[in-house]
Amino acid sequence: MALSHAQALEAVLFASGEPVTKKKLAQFLHTTEAAIGEAVTDLRAQLENRGITLVESAEELELRTSPDAGDIVKKLREGELSKDLGKAGLEALAVTLYREGATRSDIDWIRGVNSSQILRSLLLRGLVERVEDPSDKRKFNYRATGEALAHLGVSRKEDLPRFAELSKEVEVAAEASNNESL
Repeated sequence: MALSHAQALEAVLFASGEPVTKKKLAQFLHTTEAAIGEAVTDLRAQLENRGITLVESAEELELRTSPDAGDIVKKLREGELSKDLGKAGLEALAVTLYREGATRSDIDWIRGVNSSQILRSLLLRGLVERVEDPSDKRKFNYRATGEALAHLGVSRKEDLPRFAELSKEVEVAAEASNNESL
């Protein structure tokens, strides 16, 4: 059974967990931006009166929770925020600190697993921020915030254990990742 463009669009947006440009969606789904526009109309109609909504800007699309589900989502987030960061959260936070910013794919490669949910949790807690990658406008960098430093009990990243040594090792690992993908 082949997926419709609206179904494929929904699946890709759900799996990405972040905004995706319409141009990238058209390329990925082997279709035109006009067909993506039609799929957006179809998907928006399908999501009407549901817990998820389609958020659209001039360039990007993203699936988000519906504003009507705000109270429920707030309770969920409060529950997430009361949990300990755990090993995975600390790993992702360490990569962003020692690398002084990293894309999700960098973090995934260094950790060896998908880090989407961990990054979401760190974003919710205010421990990382997502900023546009200056070298590639299609990507985002995740950077540790001042709140992350306070959470770890240091006033500057250079006060982290073995900062100079580990920063260099993380950079070497990231360069190896970039070379592998070429």
